[in-house]
Amino acid sequence: MSDRPEKDLSTYRRQYGKFQLDESQLPENPMELFRDWFAEAEREEACVEVNAMQLATFGRDGFPGIRTVLLKRLRWDGFVFYTNYESDKAQDIEKNKSVSLHFHWPQLERQIIIKGKAEKLAPNLSDGYFSMRPRGSQLAAWASPQSRPVPSKRWLQDKVREFEEQFEGKEIPRPSYWGGFLVKPEKIEFWQGQPNRLHDRFLYELQPDYTWKITRLGS
Repeated sequence: MSDRPEKDLSTYRRQYGKFQLDESQLPENPMELFRDWFAEAEREEACVEVNAMQLATFGRDGFPGIRTVLLKRLRWDGFVFYTNYESDKAQDIEKNKSVSLHFHWPQLERQIIIKGKAEKLAPNLSDGYFSMRPRGSQLAAWASPQSRPVPSKRWLQDKVREFEEQFEGKEIPRPSYWGGFLVKPEKIEFWQGQPNRLHDRFLYELQPDYTWKITRLGS
């Protein structure tokens, strides 16, 4: 046991209040509000990697899994990211398509929580995105067995060099085990920080007729 004292974080506080969110500002479709909030985050210089989002899955080991991935396309029917289909997150999705996404832009005192089902993108769409990636990222997709044990960093670097030689002077094709997922939302919560923790929280829930029910939540 360390003899260093435990750090007391109980006095850490921040007062929110930059913006408000009320019923008059809510569109019928939550994707419109997401688009507007995302655009505001892009304009905020202090926001770094505004497309970074936390992806939560049901882990095959019985534990929930969470990691940061990058939103690469926003569609009216959902949110697109790309990964190795043999990775832990992809294998989790293979077993249980229910996932959550979380965006946090602290500079704007905003969070967005999305719950929905993930499905693989059509191969041609993954091909199109892969062809736009930097060549180094393409090579890494071939070289690195994501989420699997590897002997060393040197081993990974050697694998990259192997594929550099293999594809020298050629276009690099997309590996069959790499591609995109589309998360189709069923619930989206918008969270706007407010003074004294009386935050503005609104939940959109998709209905059987594909309209959205809007509910204000307690803070």
